[in-house]
Amino acid sequence: MSAAGIGSSRSTYAILGCGSVGHAVAESLVEDGEDVLLLDWDESRVEALRDQDLNARVQDISDPEVAEVVSDRDIVLVLASDVEVNKAAVSAIRNRGGDQYLVVRASDPISEDELHELGADVVINPSTVIADSALRSLETGELEYKARQLAEIFTQSDGRMAILIQDTPDPDAIASATALRAIAEAYDVEADIVYDGEIGHQENRAFVNLLGIELLSREEAGPIDDYDTVALVDYASAERDAAGAPEFPAVDVYLDHVEPEEELDARFADVRTNVSSTSTVLTKYLQEFNLSPSETVATALLYGIRAETLDFKRDTTPADLTAAAYLHPFANHDTLEQVESPSMSPETLDVLAEAIQNRQVQGSHLFSSAGFIRDREALTQAAQHLLNLEGITTTAVLGIADERIYLAARSKDIRINIGRVLEDAFSEMGEAAGHSTQGNVEIPLGIFQGIESSGENRDTLLQLTEEAVRRRLFDAMGVEGTGEGGNGS
Repeated sequence: MSAAGIGSSRSTYAILGCGSVGHAVAESLVEDGEDVLLLDWDESRVEALRDQDLNARVQDISDPEVAEVVSDRDIVLVLASDVEVNKAAVSAIRNRGGDQYLVVRASDPISEDELHELGADVVINPSTVIADSALRSLETGELEYKARQLAEIFTQSDGRMAILIQDTPDPDAIASATALRAIAEAYDVEADIVYDGEIGHQENRAFVNLLGIELLSREEAGPIDDYDTVALVDYASAERDAAGAPEFPAVDVYLDHVEPEEELDARFADVRTNVSSTSTVLTKYLQEFNLSPSETVATALLYGIRAETLDFKRDTTPADLTAAAYLHPFANHDTLEQVESPSMSPETLDVLAEAIQNRQVQGSHLFSSAGFIRDREALTQAAQHLLNLEGITTTAVLGIADERIYLAARSKDIRINIGRVLEDAFSEMGEAAGHSTQGNVEIPLGIFQGIESSGENRDTLLQLTEEAVRRRLFDAMGVEGTGEGGNGS
């Protein structure tokens, strides 16, 4: 077949109503080399369009014969300011059987609905478009303003910065702090990332080790007073709220995607609850500062977003996706694969095996015990692995270590907030924290006074603990029939 016989694969356009909006659209399409026909009732306006070498003709677009005029066009934009005229044009085209793609201008929500009913494919309400544009401009302007404030803090810093992250930090916290340190270094400010607790989860340890991210424990960092500038990043975590009596005199920078339960006094604060990760927030700042992320920073931030959104399956926003798309070409995806598939330690394997063996299933809820353990972080990994069992939506795994009872829970049931469930069930007995999909509990073993956790009493203590914790948990969840249940086999 000859090329001439194939014809053009490009769409053809018609614009009905060539006021300021129609004229602007026509100019843009023509600049792109598109075939555009313009129709308008005003002869002088049509003449002016022709003077600009535009293909225009006089036509009353409310007249039914307009359907014949545009019958050979693929896409028709009906953009007159008079919505009644637009309705007539849409009706004429659809009544003739025209299957063109129709983009139509409305005047309010009511006319939007009416035009959809008449057969419009896309309806544009100018007031909505202007409002959306204003909000986007506001967001851009706010970020620019915030970036100037943050830059001022860096320029005023005379010494080192301490970037404090949550206890037992997760990937989002570590990645966000790594990005903030990169921004600080661009202003010649040296920064240390400081954490309390331990980096327990195997994926988190692999994450830090493979990327070579340098972190300091509180003991290694020394007194926070020695730092000139203090920043809190992703600090309002499931483990500890940012306003929870911090052990430092002043906060200069606070960045998070979760509001602290109590007001935090900081020289600069940016809390964006409309995104799902602090890594998303820091990605926006890198872009605003016009800093291309290093491979390490990009890989860390991308993993932080993915971990916080469960690979974009939980509470993901357009901003999270946009940030991830920006980071994607800068990141090392081989490293990401290694981080997400770390080798399992013998201790974790033992805990998982014990939890699988001892599981008790009530409906879609699973409770299990790993007995006396050495690594409490292994409980969270066991709870996550057990969540993959068929028919299971919520898991909780118990373990005893260092004279304390630990419970790790995970849930993918949108009807419950597992963090709130744990608080309701155990806050009077010990410490409970979490959010909608995960949570942890820590209870002093002293509630079982009179029973020693050694020798022949260990089995009795474990049995009493399992029964008491399981009943409280299932009662708080409203699960009926909290008897022995089955093991789901």
